[in-house]
Amino acid sequence: LVGGFSRTAEAQLLIETGWAREVAADRAVLRQRTPAVAPTGDDPQLARDPGAATARLPSLAWTAAREAVRADLPVLVQVPRRGYLPAVACAECRSPARCPHCAGPLALPSATGTPACRWCGRVAAAYACPECGGRRLRAAVVGARRTAEELGRAFPGVPVRTSGRDEVLTAVPGGAGLVIATPGAEPVAAGGYGAVLLLDSWALLTRADLRAGEEALRRWMTAAALARPAAGGGRVVVVADGALAPVQALLRWDAAWFAARELAERRELGFPPAVRMASVTGTADAVADLLAEARLPEGAEVLGPVPADDDRERMLVRVPRARAAALAGALHAAAAARTARKAVDPVRLQVDPLSLF
Repeated sequence: LVGGFSRTAEAQLLIETGWAREVAADRAVLRQRTPAVAPTGDDPQLARDPGAATARLPSLAWTAAREAVRADLPVLVQVPRRGYLPAVACAECRSPARCPHCAGPLALPSATGTPACRWCGRVAAAYACPECGGRRLRAAVVGARRTAEELGRAFPGVPVRTSGRDEVLTAVPGGAGLVIATPGAEPVAAGGYGAVLLLDSWALLTRADLRAGEEALRRWMTAAALARPAAGGGRVVVVADGALAPVQALLRWDAAWFAARELAERRELGFPPAVRMASVTGTADAVADLLAEARLPEGAEVLGPVPADDDRERMLVRVPRARAAALAGALHAAAAARTARKAVDPVRLQVDPLSLF
């Protein structure tokens, strides 16, 4: 038995091939148990609040939070990024602020903190923008702690709690309060949350990942499931365009529809799980050496190379699902041959890697 609020394309494939059966509630039960979900980027909301397209917390989200607090109910705010300001930019020309030593992104640890590199840890107290010479910084990405600070000022007298990597809360009281959490660290509220606000949707939806939409929906539904039912005053506000497929699936609470759509698109484009795909990562010479050694099955398609980390490159090998065992065997034999002749540069092999890009 595999349970979850959302569904992956792999799970959908098991259902469509008959290997697994779906166990799901009917629409009447879902309407009775789920909260009311609303987006902020559709036409009716934009007509009422023209700034909703660019505001981080549009008026609809403010209203939902304020009404929940007035009803003595807790509010959950999901923020995809931890920290205070995990990315900053020049206040004059908007160029991203990067470390002068390693070109890593600069971050601010607090309102009075000094910018420091997230890669090498060096402090950039005397940072000057290389483009315009400006020394003032502005927020490019807002983290959970900065969000908690802003909401604390907006709701004076209301308890504010944070839950994330440094301290993960498991449960919070049922009275009025604000809980700012990163995905996966949302605590359970006694009686359920009166409002759940899903902020910075672009951070999840625009990731360069095959599973970006799938993962965004999973995180949203996991947080939304902590809200009270709509009949009990539970509301969920997602700061995103209501026309997007993951947002539509959340509005209808229909992860099966989104999984079927995702699987159909991957079949058309030739991505897992509709096909089997292996990644070969290493130096350019090592990758070419392994692929020259491998006796790939008939119909295998080699894609790449594309850049990988640490000056390495990655090649992808795609085959139909029926030839998955043959592909794995060919790559295993080629790796064994390189090991036998003591090849210096290692190569990393992954079949159906979680991330392709």
